[in-house]
Amino acid sequence: MAIRENFSFADLERWLNDNRVDEIECLVPDLTGVARGKILPRAKFSQERGMRLAESVLGMTVTGEAPDSDEYAAIISDNDQDMELLADPSTAVLAPWVQEPDRTAQVIHDCYFEDGTLVDFAPRSVLRNVRQLYADAGWKAVVAPELEFYLIAKNEDPDFPLTPPVGRSGRAETSRQHYSIDAVNEFDPLFEDIYAWCEAMDLEVDTLIHEIGAGQMEINFLHGDPLDLADRVFYFKRTLREAALRHKMYATFMAKPMAGEPGSAMHIHQSIVDAKTGLNIFSDERGEATPAFFHYIGGLQKYLPAAMAFLAPYVNSYRRLVRNSAAPINIRWGRDNRTVGIRVPRSKPQARRVENRVIGADANPYVATAVTLACGYLGMKEKIEPTPESRGSAYHSARELPRGMSEALAELAEAPELAAVLGERFVKLYRLVKELEYDEFMTVISSWEREHLLLHV
Repeated sequence: MAIRENFSFADLERWLNDNRVDEIECLVPDLTGVARGKILPRAKFSQERGMRLAESVLGMTVTGEAPDSDEYAAIISDNDQDMELLADPSTAVLAPWVQEPDRTAQVIHDCYFEDGTLVDFAPRSVLRNVRQLYADAGWKAVVAPELEFYLIAKNEDPDFPLTPPVGRSGRAETSRQHYSIDAVNEFDPLFEDIYAWCEAMDLEVDTLIHEIGAGQMEINFLHGDPLDLADRVFYFKRTLREAALRHKMYATFMAKPMAGEPGSAMHIHQSIVDAKTGLNIFSDERGEATPAFFHYIGGLQKYLPAAMAFLAPYVNSYRRLVRNSAAPINIRWGRDNRTVGIRVPRSKPQARRVENRVIGADANPYVATAVTLACGYLGMKEKIEPTPESRGSAYHSARELPRGMSEALAELAEAPELAAVLGERFVKLYRLVKELEYDEFMTVISSWEREHLLLHV
């Protein structure tokens, strides 16, 4: 993983030899967070090291369509030209679900133009660039994601509602089992595989808990560098899906997979340290909160509504953001308060941090991490003061976040400051793709419409 400092191509070659790898999955995360790329035999990977891939794979909807417009063509050429892919040696991990004697490795690649510059609209590049803004200011960002997901019974008909899977007892959950150890133990064989595979991949996952929903779980990651943690989440999603399939069930990161159950989030804890001293800039020498801490919160409050198209990236995402459902509808902040969008957990001064609770589990981890750090960065640079702390339940507060994708895209178009930090070409490309995706969705007639409108209007 990227935590291996100064891990070179020579180190990678030795690692491949030590692990007897004979096949390489060369991966590029696309806009949705899906793994694109190529699979190469070891000899081919060693000879070429880099490869090419059409840049259009970074500008597709979740259904594989691409916008047809001059704006889009100005970013991604009509010629469907290639990008140069270069492996990040520090991201090499095994694919432990591949059975012996085959040994398969996964390696994440960065995308470059022909002139050697990073492809600015590649999600990993966006996060790299935001991280560099922090470095230029003398700061280092530290993040720790908490990722929720559902285990569900296999479902081959998309028109049929999803249900929880059957556990060791032979029965599926029929009620909510928040923090239940026994409910987690129902799926011990699955989680034993997950922990073993995560250990083999050095993903450094922390605690596993049962969340509120039936079959809903949460995995926490140890804190660290933003790019490294985004890589870990990217790998974990692949790993969990593979493990679930082995145990004849599905794992989903949809924000709202089942009606009547809470949605799934990707809460990201974030703090900033001084690059020279390593000290948390959110606390002063007396342990009190600093202006930078409050400005960071102010930046989240100002820019999160405009950023929601990134953090709630699908029409389904907004079904999660409803009142009294363990998800925020606001951008208020409070200490140890889970009803607000921006929570400050109890901690010692050196661990003072901010938790962004509005991000969905369906968000691309590279994009979501870059966006939340960009909002905080703008807050510190612009010295934005936050609103007063919310001390009671904020579930009854006014809605402060977009209600749907159309509204979110409109707010994004009115946030040039955010586009300047994330990259104007990336933001424009993302907006064009999501507009097409929304148009595609609007051609679908739902069961609710057939049930309530067919004979009644």
